[in-house]
Amino acid sequence: MTKPITVLIVDNEPGFANLAGEMLERERDSIVAESATKAEEALEALENRQIDCIVSDYEMPTMTGLELLERVRDVDPDLPFILFTGRGSEEIASEAIAAGVTQYLQKEAGKEQYALLANQITNAVSQYRTETELRESERRYERTLTTLHETTRDLMRAGTKREIYQSAVETAGEILDVSVAAAYTFEPTAGILEHAASTRESREFADPEMQFEHGEGLVWDVFSEGESSYYEDVTRESETPAGKTPSRSELIVPLGTHGVLVAGTEDIDGFDETMSELLHILAANTEAALDRAEREQLLREHDRTLTQQNEELTRLNHTNEIVREINHGVAQASTRTEIETTVCERLAETERYCFAWIAASDDDPPEPTSWAGVDAAFIDQIRADGNRAPEIELVRETVETERVQVVQNVLEADGWDRRRKEALTYGYQTVLAVPLADDDRRYGVLLVHVPGADSIGDSERAVLGELGETIGHAIRSVERTRAMLTDSRLELELACQDSRLLLNRLADRVDGAVTIEGVIDRDDEVVMFVSAPTTADLASFDQWASIETLSVVSEGEDEILFEVTVTSSPFLDILRTYDVQLRTATAQDGMSTLVLEVPQRVETRSLIEAIRERYPETELEARRETTSARSARQLDTHLEERLTSKQFAALQAAHYSGFFEWPRESTGEDLADALDISSPTYHYHLRAAERKLVTLAFDGQSRK
Repeated sequence: MTKPITVLIVDNEPGFANLAGEMLERERDSIVAESATKAEEALEALENRQIDCIVSDYEMPTMTGLELLERVRDVDPDLPFILFTGRGSEEIASEAIAAGVTQYLQKEAGKEQYALLANQITNAVSQYRTETELRESERRYERTLTTLHETTRDLMRAGTKREIYQSAVETAGEILDVSVAAAYTFEPTAGILEHAASTRESREFADPEMQFEHGEGLVWDVFSEGESSYYEDVTRESETPAGKTPSRSELIVPLGTHGVLVAGTEDIDGFDETMSELLHILAANTEAALDRAEREQLLREHDRTLTQQNEELTRLNHTNEIVREINHGVAQASTRTEIETTVCERLAETERYCFAWIAASDDDPPEPTSWAGVDAAFIDQIRADGNRAPEIELVRETVETERVQVVQNVLEADGWDRRRKEALTYGYQTVLAVPLADDDRRYGVLLVHVPGADSIGDSERAVLGELGETIGHAIRSVERTRAMLTDSRLELELACQDSRLLLNRLADRVDGAVTIEGVIDRDDEVVMFVSAPTTADLASFDQWASIETLSVVSEGEDEILFEVTVTSSPFLDILRTYDVQLRTATAQDGMSTLVLEVPQRVETRSLIEAIRERYPETELEARRETTSARSARQLDTHLEERLTSKQFAALQAAHYSGFFEWPRESTGEDLADALDISSPTYHYHLRAAERKLVTLAFDGQSRK
């Protein structure tokens, strides 16, 4: 449909102006005529309404047609202006052309002149509109380029990718005047395209929850191909019904490996060449900005990582110095209390940590045993809270997992609300819990309170974890030394019905009691001397997987002595770990009675739990304090120091097998076979052990 042409006819004769308007409207349906009898009225109409062409008489009161033309040119230099006058002369025509009139036409009689006038009006307005649209297009293009340049500067100044995406879609919506403008970013971990940004007008299309997985939709196709695509009608391409999508035509441009930029219009084939070119320029600038932002982000992360590493290295060096001082102090300590006190004091003396304390894990609930850097009121509060104290729960978790535990921020951590006041008062936010253990032995937990939230790095955490192992080794060492020097011993009597215990399994096949007479713990195997009634037939037991060898050492009237070799025994492994000696072990009718000699300061609860973990059907029957003669204890200690391992094993085997009885219950050849050595070698080791034993008994000196 042709756009209407509004023509203003200016003539001082109202009748002629109206007649001319009617004739022009008859000639062209597109013409809409208006009239004015004065030049002033024409200027007012031009100011207030859209006028496409002015047809003016020459001679008018107050202002001629050419004077009106001059005023019109001040407003719009290119507006079509036709001088339609009854006064014709070459002079007026020349003057009109010089003044910039569009056409000059002389009034005549008849209708033919209006056909000519209508044609001139139509052509002039068409040319005017074309030139106007061209100028407007040029201005719009210049504005668009200016906007693109400004956007490029904004993109290059943007600090984050999110800002870049948002700036790109807003610019696309502004310069292209499209209904849809959105961007999607590629998430490499999940392998999907996620919504990154969109204009307000396209929110219905660009749902923030929308994403495209592998092979899903046109957006993914363009991204995977790496080439832009224009879809004149997306309903044909994606088989989406018309009306179900806010855009009918779409231009999708990839942004390298970052994602895609999408623009859409409501019209079919709504993109021209200029729009396509502009969107590609915008996409190229956006991709460059994203590349720059990614590089800067990598640099920032690298700088941040270096800074964190330097800070952590400084802290780690400081921590290592602290640990060296603690190790030196621990090495000089002679009791467990001294070790714990030294550790807490050295940690509390540093600027790195607020204070430290140790909780013993054999108490229920665990209680502080040593502390430094904090007043007694804090320790009393923990004791008063008992099981409700978050520190006690942390201690239990550390003991159970046997791993270092960290509360990164007590002001936000669950269950630590009751410590908010203390944390602010004493200036800590991070709490580190370090298990104090040696192999399977647990001696408690060291708790270190640190200023600031999340202030313990992995390296520092590992170093303090190693410190916990060092403390555990030190405590075990001083306790073993103390155990050798003291006469006091703890004796535990256990009853075990667990079928996994080897002694119970042996007793199930024997009519009577089975007793372990002695145990020789060698490097790669364990040799047990087991006595049973003479009616027992244990020869078939050497087929068991848990028994390496089984042989008869001696036979008496009532019982027979067997030598049983096993490669491993969970029960004996536990005793070895806790420095516990097996005094007696007897089994009958599926029940073993075990008497253990436990050094002082060994956590009996921990020991029993370790045994029950492997043999659940174990009960503590009795707990007794025993005292042995000092001379005998010293003799045992000195003898163990002077004998070689082979000499000590030879002496043990002779004792347990009845070699020293009369008549002898076993021979040297039997014991040599039991220890898997030759008979001369066994006698050599036994003689050397006997000589050292006798020498030690008489003059306290050992011969080599």
